[in-house]
Formats: sequence, C-alpha cells, structure tokens
Amino acid sequence: MAGELLCYGAKLDSARLRAALNHTFQSNLKAQEKGRSGTPVCIWGTHGLGKTMVVQDYAREHNWRFAYCAPAQFEEMGDLHGLPMLVDPDSTVQGDEYTVFAPPSWVPKDDGPGILLLDDINRADDRILRGLMQLLQNFEMFSWSLPRRWQIVATANPEGGDYSVTPMDDAMLTRMLHFTLAFDARSWAAWATRLGVDPRGISFVLTYPEVVTGKRTTPRSLTQFFDQLRELPDLKAEAELVHVLAQSTLDDVTAATFMNFVNDNLAELINPEEVLDAEDFKPVSRRLEKLAGPSGGAKRVDRLATVCTRLAIHVTASGYKPAERHGENLVSFLLHKDLPNDLRVALHKDLLRDGTEAVKEMLRDKRLAELMLAGM
Repeated sequence: MAGELLCYGAKLDSARLRAALNHTFQSNLKAQEKGRSGTPVCIWGTHGLGKTMVVQDYAREHNWRFAYCAPAQFEEMGDLHGLPMLVDPDSTVQGDEYTVFAPPSWVPKDDGPGILLLDDINRADDRILRGLMQLLQNFEMFSWSLPRRWQIVATANPEGGDYSVTPMDDAMLTRMLHFTLAFDARSWAAWATRLGVDPRGISFVLTYPEVVTGKRTTPRSLTQFFDQLRELPDLKAEAELVHVLAQSTLDDVTAATFMNFVNDNLAELINPEEVLDAEDFKPVSRRLEKLAGPSGGAKRVDRLATVCTRLAIHVTASGYKPAERHGENLVSFLLHKDLPNDLRVALHKDLLRDGTEAVKEMLRDKRLAELMLAGM
C-alpha cells in the first residue's frame, strides 16, 4: 500500500512559485556579488505538474542561460565530475606529468546569469546524490566550478508513495530552499493561454478542475491530449476518435468527463475574443443566456465562471491592447442580467487588480459603478 507523499516547503501555484524563484534568484545574485555562493532551490511536486517547465520559462523570459542535467542518468561519478586527462607540460622531462579532469559537456562554461537544472534529482542513485552535495554547498566540484552568476535549481518527486526515489538526508535537504508546486486551474490556464493550447481544453480544465490530478491525468498529459485535438474542429462529430485519444493519455474518469463536456456542447463556450470583438453584442448576449441555463432554473455557474476566468486571463495578459469595441463589449458582459453578482464582482476586482491603465479605463462606466456599489 502506498505511503503518504512527502514534499517540503510551502505549497505554491505556478504564479506564486515564479515570484518566490525570482526573489531567491535576485538574493543569490546579490550574495554572489559579495563572494558567497547563494542557495540552491529544490522544487517538489507530483509528476506532470510542470516543475521543469516553470524553470525553463523563467530562464527564457529573463533571457538567462540555461543548462540541463538529469542525475538519474549517471552511472558513475565520472559522469558528475568528469574524466581524468594526463597533462605533460614538457615531453623531454620525466616526472612532470599531472592529471586534470575534463568537465562533462553539460557543465556551463560562460558567465551568467543562468540556471543549472538538476532535473528529478532524487531519482539518482544514493552515491550520485552524495557526490552532488559539494555542488549544492559551494557551486563547484573538486574538478570544476560553475561560472559567475549561475543559479542551481533541482526538481524532485515526493518521497513515499509509488515514486521510485532516493530519500535525501538532512545534510542534503538543508543545503537548499524548498518549494512544492501545487496545481491551480487558473494559473495553468494563464500559462496554457500564453502557450496557445487549444481553447476548448482550457475551458474544460477551468470547468472541471477536480478531475485534473491523477495517476495519468496531469497538466502534462492534458496538454498532450489537447494538442491532438487541434486538427479536429468539431469534437462532437469526431466523438469516437476523441474518446480514443482521451483514453490514450488520461484516467478513465477524466476521459469520461471530457466526453460529457463535449456532448453537453461546453466545448463551444464563448471565447474572450468573441466577447470583445463582437460587432453586435446581441448574439453574444443570447449565447450567455443559453449557457446560463433555462429561465427560472438554477444557473450554470460553472459555465459562466469559466467564461469569466478566460476573459480575465485574456484582458490582463501581457501585451493585450484594447481595440475600439472592447470597452463597450466588456461593460455589456459585466452588466449582463444572467451573470451572477458574485462572478461579476470577482471579475471586476480581477480586472482592476491585474489590468493595465488602459483596461481600468475600459471599466469607467456609470451603470457598472452603480452596480458594483450595490453589490458590496
């Protein structure tokens, strides 16, 4: 029977993890300017959450160098500290020879800022883990040193459970700062939107976040599945193929839930662009009425919440620029009679908190202001 999963550090969604990493990296850079090494980071979490992707994205977004190392692939210590080479300064002199080590090819050579990622560190053998302790402590091995302004980040799966990992002792754990990455549907949706993941997949995750985490259902496997749907414009017409693809990557419960999502026509939820770019808002209004459910019945808050979340992510995304009709349409959406007041207030707060000055200007409407005051 699987034991309790053991991770270390605060549980953070990807956005909060990025903020914590940024603070740590900046502190390390200042420490390095004073001659200290800084402190490595270990990101814990179950498989498929995107631990590696968070680190890669940070390096790319900040234009930092990036080096990748998978210690679990190491068979012997030579893979870590390099192989010995004989140096003979003068071939005419006997006894002046000495041995040096050639660093492995994955060791970075140029000054940073940069990140060395030790991916899945606790899947390495215990002997390799012990060999990494000097690197984590001093940012160097006896045979090579990291260049200036480099950071060390490790990722790790939880100890216990069914994971095939090597426990790290206290001496190793205390050489690093620890954070645990936890799944958050909205943070994932923001990342997926930037990456261009199929919008129908994003809507599914936001509508049914409870079915995302499982043995086979992870953010990684969902992204793989959604990539397979990209060339299928009508999911309902290709229901059999869609179900086969879902079962190829996801847990049975998630696959069945996705098929219900398709058959309930939720794959056709209103996209943010359709709301903002509408030449005439009346068709959008009618679709919202239909999504909300029959008149007099219980409102489908899950559907409306998904539309609101995607709209907030779109409007507050980096690089968003309001077009001519966006302000009028956004206000019409917020004023819609079928939008529950708690969703309306939450969306309004999100836009004010995370939006640019141009977005805040879009919200300057007397009717909207009166409605927000009445809802407080």
